[in-house]
Amino acid sequence: MAAAVLELKSVERHYVQGPRKLTILNGAEFTLHRGEMVALVAPSGTGKSTLLHTAGLLERPDGGDVILSGKACGRLSDDERTAIRRNDIGFVYQFHHLLPEFSALENIMMPQLIRGLSKPEAAKRAAQLLDYMQIGKRAQHRPSELSGGEQQRVAIARAVANAPLVLLADEPTGNLDPVTASYVFDALEALVRQSGLAALIATHNHELAGRMDRRVTLNEGKVVPL
Repeated sequence: MAAAVLELKSVERHYVQGPRKLTILNGAEFTLHRGEMVALVAPSGTGKSTLLHTAGLLERPDGGDVILSGKACGRLSDDERTAIRRNDIGFVYQFHHLLPEFSALENIMMPQLIRGLSKPEAAKRAAQLLDYMQIGKRAQHRPSELSGGEQQRVAIARAVANAPLVLLADEPTGNLDPVTASYVFDALEALVRQSGLAALIATHNHELAGRMDRRVTLNEGKVVPL
């Protein structure tokens, strides 16, 4: 089996609402391997986003730890966590969150420039990713000039621009019609398979979930197989 890239070890996540403590993750255990696509399928309100945010180091676990390529990350400083997110974790959301004043190419260049690449290097990789996602001809178009499917493919390309180890996606096709959703997922799947990324993808789309390597859900704060 391929190496484990992401591991959740007995992860706890709680929120306080007035006098109540709401437990979202309760000793959650999960392992994601290189080149693997895992579907996270669970009803709204069960903690999918919390799981993704904790796995992606956007939220700190209240207990347990998040291990990325063998490194314990749950107790790192904010600066250390930010650096890991920038270099090793890609995020895709239901809404594309592209910067409206920049072109598709510039949106994909942005995380590379923040990482320290030169403009020519960043532009070259951005163009390659747009070609790979089959929207190279739309490189100079702003998000408002792109279709929903094109916007989401740009968002996926931006998420992998820094060649992360892990891709975390929260309903990446949730705003798209079934035909466009399938087309976008085709591009995402090809990217994961050919790059060796490890991907955890939350989705309500059971057809797309069935195309992944395995499916998991959340039950009483724990990650369990479907």
